[in-house]
Amino acid sequence: MSYDSDIHSPNHMMVDSQDEMVVQPTQDGNDPVAIIEPDQLDNDADPLENQPLATDFEAMKEIVLPPLLEEPRILEDVVDTWTVEKWRSLPKKEHGPVFYAGGFPWRILLFPFGNNVDQSSVYLEHGFEDANSIPDDWSCCVQFGLVMWNRTDPSLFCHHTAHHRFTKEESDWGFTRFLELRKMFQPSWENSDRPLVENESCNITAYVRIVEDETGVMWHNFQNYDSKKETGYVGLKNQGATCYLNSLLQSLYFTNAFRKAVYQIPTAEDESVNNSAYTLQRLFYQLQISNLAVGTNELTRSFGWDSRHVFEQQDVQELSRKLIERMEERMKGTAAEDALPRMLSGKVKTYVSCIDVDYESSRIEDFWDIQLNVRGIPNLQESFKDYIQQETLDGDNKYWAGDDHKYQDARKGVIFTSFPEVLHLHLKRFEYDIQHDTMMKINDRFEFPETLDLEPFLEKGADNSEPWTYKLHGVLVHQGDLNAGHYYAFLKPSKDGWFYKFDDDKVTKATMRETLEENFGGEYKSSLMQSRSAFSKKPLMRQMNAYMLVYIRSSRLNQVLTEVDQDDCPEHLQKRLDDEAAAKEAKRKEREEQHLFLPVKVITEQTFKHHASTDLTNFDTNPAEDPAAARFYKMKKQATMAELVETVAKDLNQEPREVRLWIMVNRQNKTTRPDQPIMDLRPTIEETYSRSAGTSRDYALRVWAEVADETDEQGNAVWPTYTSNANGVVIKNDLILLFLKYFDIEQQTLEGVGHLYVSKEKKVEELVPIISKKMGWGDKLPAGEQLAMWEEIKPSMIEGLKAKQTLKAAELQDGDIICFQKLPERKSSGEILGKTLRLGDKNSEESLKRWDRFDDAKAFYDFLCHKRQIRFEPHPRSDKVDMEGFELVLSTKATYDQLSERVGEHLKVDPTHIRFFTANASTGAPKAPVRRAGNPTLGQILNPSSYTSQNPQTKSNALFFEVLDMSLAELDTKKSVKVTWLSEGITKEDTFDVLVNKQGHIEDLIEAFAKKAGIKDEREGGRIRIYEIHNHKFFRELVPNYPVLSINDYADVIAERVPEEELGADGRNFIKVIHFQSDPARAHGIPFKFLLKEGEPFSETKKRLEKRTGIKGKAFEKIRFAILRRYDKPSYLTDESVLFEEGGNLEEEASLGLDHLDRTRTTRNGGEMFLK
Repeated sequence: MSYDSDIHSPNHMMVDSQDEMVVQPTQDGNDPVAIIEPDQLDNDADPLENQPLATDFEAMKEIVLPPLLEEPRILEDVVDTWTVEKWRSLPKKEHGPVFYAGGFPWRILLFPFGNNVDQSSVYLEHGFEDANSIPDDWSCCVQFGLVMWNRTDPSLFCHHTAHHRFTKEESDWGFTRFLELRKMFQPSWENSDRPLVENESCNITAYVRIVEDETGVMWHNFQNYDSKKETGYVGLKNQGATCYLNSLLQSLYFTNAFRKAVYQIPTAEDESVNNSAYTLQRLFYQLQISNLAVGTNELTRSFGWDSRHVFEQQDVQELSRKLIERMEERMKGTAAEDALPRMLSGKVKTYVSCIDVDYESSRIEDFWDIQLNVRGIPNLQESFKDYIQQETLDGDNKYWAGDDHKYQDARKGVIFTSFPEVLHLHLKRFEYDIQHDTMMKINDRFEFPETLDLEPFLEKGADNSEPWTYKLHGVLVHQGDLNAGHYYAFLKPSKDGWFYKFDDDKVTKATMRETLEENFGGEYKSSLMQSRSAFSKKPLMRQMNAYMLVYIRSSRLNQVLTEVDQDDCPEHLQKRLDDEAAAKEAKRKEREEQHLFLPVKVITEQTFKHHASTDLTNFDTNPAEDPAAARFYKMKKQATMAELVETVAKDLNQEPREVRLWIMVNRQNKTTRPDQPIMDLRPTIEETYSRSAGTSRDYALRVWAEVADETDEQGNAVWPTYTSNANGVVIKNDLILLFLKYFDIEQQTLEGVGHLYVSKEKKVEELVPIISKKMGWGDKLPAGEQLAMWEEIKPSMIEGLKAKQTLKAAELQDGDIICFQKLPERKSSGEILGKTLRLGDKNSEESLKRWDRFDDAKAFYDFLCHKRQIRFEPHPRSDKVDMEGFELVLSTKATYDQLSERVGEHLKVDPTHIRFFTANASTGAPKAPVRRAGNPTLGQILNPSSYTSQNPQTKSNALFFEVLDMSLAELDTKKSVKVTWLSEGITKEDTFDVLVNKQGHIEDLIEAFAKKAGIKDEREGGRIRIYEIHNHKFFRELVPNYPVLSINDYADVIAERVPEEELGADGRNFIKVIHFQSDPARAHGIPFKFLLKEGEPFSETKKRLEKRTGIKGKAFEKIRFAILRRYDKPSYLTDESVLFEEGGNLEEEASLGLDHLDRTRTTRNGGEMFLK
C-alpha cells in the first residue's frame, strides 16, 4: 500500500507538520510538487511482488518499520492486534485495548467513519487514563506502523507508517485518511475476491518501536524550548543572513583560551561601538551570562557593516582571518600579545629538492588555517596527503640549481614543520567549475575522524616531545547550494562532554552520528534509498556537509579549554553591562506600569520667554536640553487636577492657589494654543484628558501654566477673566489673553515676551504703551520711534495689524500671538507691512548685499519656515588640510551664489572659488559636484525635484565643499582627471583630482599634478610616468604629447616616478606585472611595468621586485611568483628561474603574476568583506 501523506492528530488543534511528505505549489502555481524526505522513500516504493502475510509479524515489521534516518537505538518492539467487530455499529470514535511498550500504555484510536473526512481515520495514542497525572516534561519517541487486514485472508492488508515524539500535549498521532470507506467494503480488494473489511470485521495491528532519545530533542517541535535550561548554553540571533558569522563566533567563543585572550585586550579607555575588540568582549560576556539568545548587531556595526552586509553571506575563511588578525593587532603590547600566534599559527615549509645532487631551496612561513581539497578525495587524511604531494620537475621543466649544478631533476612540494594548538581546516566545498563557467558547491562524501594523527604530515626532525594527535571539537556546516543556504555548527565545549548543535538562537545536544556521519556529505545511505530509481536515476546527495573543522591538540586540551569564569572578564565591562541590564529592567518595569500614568506637558512663562521660533513651544524637544521645551511631568492617571496644580506650582516655586492651568487645543490651522482655564480641579487627569480628546497630537495632556500677577487680602489669586462666583458660575468678561513676541532687528532674533489681558474693544495702537512698559522702554516710546505689529496666525501666515483697528475687528481671541518690532529709521509702518520678502530675488541689489538679514518680522518668519541647519565638511580630497567642518543656519531659498557668499564669508575665501558636493544618503560620501548653472536654491540642491517625494526623515542636511585655485567660470574650461599617485612602490596610494586645460597634453597634466600633490616637478624630482590601467591590468603608458581629452574615461590613471634603473632602458626589456589571488582571473591591486635583466636569477630579481613594490617582510615572503600566459595555467617560478628567458622575449603575450591575498576583494556573493 502506498504511503499516506495525511498524517496528523485527531485533535483539530494539532496538525502534523507532514514531515513525511510536503506538498508545495510550483513556481507557476500549477501542479503541486511532492518533496520527499529521504528517510521516507521506502514507503513510496512500488508494491512488492511477494508480500508477506499480515500474520507474519516479523516480516511485516520489516515493511512498516523501515530504517530511520536518525538511526536511534531501538529500546523495544511491540506488536499488538485489535479485532474490530460490528464496524457499522461502532460509535464515532472507538479505542482499542491498552497494551504496553517501553513501560508506557498505548492504544489504537479509531474513527470508523472518518474524522471529518470520507475515509477511516486511525491513530496511535498513549493510554494514560488520567492525562493530568502525566509529568509536564514526559516524552517518548516512537516509530509505528498501523496495518488493517482481513481476518480470514491475511494477504489482504493496508498499512501506513510514521514516527512521532509523544508528549503530554501531543498525545496521539496517525492518519486521518487511512483508507477510503468505499474501498474498505468493496467486494473485491485489490483484484481479490473478498473485501478488506469482511462481515463488518477486520484486524488492526499496531507495530510500535520505542527508540532512544539520546539528545532529548529528537523529533522535537521546539515550542517553548529553552536552550539555556536544556543545555546550559545560549545561541546567537540571526540578523538576516549572519548564520555563517554566528557559527564562527560560537566556535571562537568555545575556544576558551581565545576568549580569555580577547578579555585581556585593554578597552576601558575605548568603550565605543566602533571598537571591534570591545564589542567582541561584550558579546562573549553576554554569551557567558545571558539566559536568552544574544544579538550580534553591535559587533557587526563595529565591523563597519551596514544593513547590506548583514543580508549577504560573506566568505567565512576570510572573515575568520580578518577577525583574528584584528584581535591580534589589538593584543600587541598587552599580556596576551603572543596568545593568538601560539594558539592558532603553525609553520609550513615550501621546498624544491634535487633528486641527483645534494641541493635544496626552501622557505618557512606561518599559516593560520589550511585549505584542503574535497573533490575526488575520500577523507581528511587523504586530503592532507594531497596537500603535501610532491611535484617532479624534469624534462623541459627541470630545476635550475645554480651554476654549480645547472639544471637538475627535482621534487617540489610543501611539508609542515609544526601545527598550532587549535587547527582550523577549511574544506573547499565551493570551487570554480570550468564546464559550467561558474562557482559550484561540492557535495561529495568527505569523511573526517574524531581523532586525527598529523605526525605523518610533518617533516622529519620535527619536535615530537608531545604527540601530534588532535581531537575534533568543531564542525561548521553549510546546508544548501551556492546561491542559498544555512550555516550552523557542532561544537564540543568541554574536553569529555557532548557535542552541541548551535543553530542561530537554538542550542541542542547532538549525537556523534549527527556530528560526523550526517556532515560527511555524499549520497544518503543505501538502506534509505531502496526506491531511488523510481524517482530519479541521479543519486540523492546530502545538501548539508562540513566546510570548516576545528581540531585541538590532545596534549593541549586543558590549556585551550581552560575554565573561564566571571573574574576573567574586564571589570569595567561587567559594570557597564550590569548598569545596562539595570536600566533595561527599569525600562521594562516602566513599560509594564505605563498604563497607570499619563504624561503632562506644561508651558510656563519661562519656557515661552526662551522660545525663539513659531507657536508657543516645541512639544517634541527635550526639557533637559532645551529651556524652551515644555516641562514634562509623569502623573498617575487617577491623580486629580488639583494634585497636578500642586506639582506644577511646587516646580515653579509658587503657591498652588496662585497657579491655574489652561487646556491647550489644536486649531484647524495646526497650531496649538491655550483655549480656556481648567476651573474644576476635582476630575482626574485621565478624565480631563478624555474630555479634551482630539486636542493633542500625542498621548499627553498639554496645558499652559498661568501665574497670578496679584492676590487679594487672603492671598487668593485675582484672575482678570474666567472667575467663579459664590455659586460656582464661571464669569467671562471681554478681556482676551494674548501672547507677545518681540523681533529684534539688530540681533535678528525672535523671543517670547510674556502674556497680557486686554479688552476686545481696544484698538491696536492702544497696545503700544502696554508693550513699551512691558519691555522696560517707559510708559511710551521715545520720540521718532514706532512699532509695527503682526498676528502670528500660523508659521506661514503672518498678517499685519492696522493701528486704528479694534482687536475684535482683527478677530483676535484667547491664545493668539502678536509679534511686534521697532521700525527701522526712515521706514514707515506702511512700507514695512507692505514689503515683500526679497530673499531669492536675483534682480534685487539688496538681496545680494543683505539677503541673510531681515528688516521686518514677516520676512524673519518666512526664514524660520525655510531654515535648515546645514553641516559643511571639506571634501576628503581637498588639499586645504587646515579647514574643518562647520555648521550654518540657512534658508532653503538661498541661491547658489548666496550660499557661496555665506560660506566664503565664514571661510574668508573668495566665494567664486567654492565648489559644493551633495552627500550620499546611505554612505555619507560626497557625490558629484553641484552644478552652478541656473543658480539653484539650497532646497533644490539638497532635494532635487526627482526626490521631492522622499521621506522628510531621510533628507540630507550636509554638503561637502572644496576651495579651488580658480573660479567656477574658469573651471568650465578644465578637464578633471583623477590621478592615483604611487609614492612608495605600490603600497601607498594617494588620489588627486587634477584640473588641466581641455586643450592640454599629458605633459601639462604632469605639471598640474605635481603642483596639486605638492611634489617636486620632473626637473627637480625626476621623470614621472603616467599610465592607464583597466580591471587591474596594465593598459598603456601615455606619452607626454598625448591629448588630455583622449584619456579613457573607463580607465584609471596612475602616476609614479620612473625608477632610476629604468631610465634609458630598452622598451623591449620590460614585462607587465599584475597581482592575482590563486586564479589569474581574480586580479587585484595596481599593475606596473618592470625591467628585466638578462641572465639574472630570480632570487636577485625578487630583491629588485621587493624594492620596486615596496612590499616588505613577511608580506613579501608570502607572495608566489608566476609567468602568466593567455589560455595557460600559471607557471610558478623558483629562485633559480631566469625571468628574462621565461618572459622577456614574450613581453606582449606574457606577464609576471604576483599571487597573494587580495585584502579588498569581493566575496562570491558580491559584498565587500571588511572589518574596521
